[in-house]
Amino acid sequence: MKLMLASRNAHKLRELQTLLEPHELVGLPTAVRLPPETDSTFAGNAVRKALAAAKRTGAPTIADDSGIEAAALSGAPGVRSARFAGESASDEDNLAKLLREVPADGDRRVAYVCALAFADPSGPDVATKLFEARCEGTLAAVPRGAGGFGYDPAFVPLDTDGERTMAELGASEKAAISHRGRAARRLLAWLDSERAAA
Repeated sequence: MKLMLASRNAHKLRELQTLLEPHELVGLPTAVRLPPETDSTFAGNAVRKALAAAKRTGAPTIADDSGIEAAALSGAPGVRSARFAGESASDEDNLAKLLREVPADGDRRVAYVCALAFADPSGPDVATKLFEARCEGTLAAVPRGAGGFGYDPAFVPLDTDGERTMAELGASEKAAISHRGRAARRLLAWLDSERAAA
């Protein structure tokens, strides 16, 4: 199936293209405008983006909203993960702010959260389906690794050796445990079951 990704984030497109094989994932046309991420939940933002893009393109669409939650910050930055250090902040800016705000001797627990929404505009109403997943970890004191993006250089997942950050894992290792990988596998299983039932 050919799917549209309701995002202009090149990192997400590359990662999800691999995670959703054998389906074909294409980027959003430049003329399509997405609604702002104003919802208080990852799920709400993902569904809004998927619906908007599906209605405007007429294509089956997926949208991801994801981020990091820090226990020491009562779940922040959460849905503001991409804008934690400001509206035009870089990944490095956001990570530096998180490392400053989480106390070095405090609660270092963090979790990656992903909401992956699917919208199908083929019927009279646009149908949506939501797939959510988490990856638990701890925040490293110093960023390490050259892979991944966002907060990956300081996110040490509990599902591996407890030493390496997401940015130090190979692509297949990361895909096996990441929040986005888990949500994508749930979407794939659902797409397969829908195809088998058709």
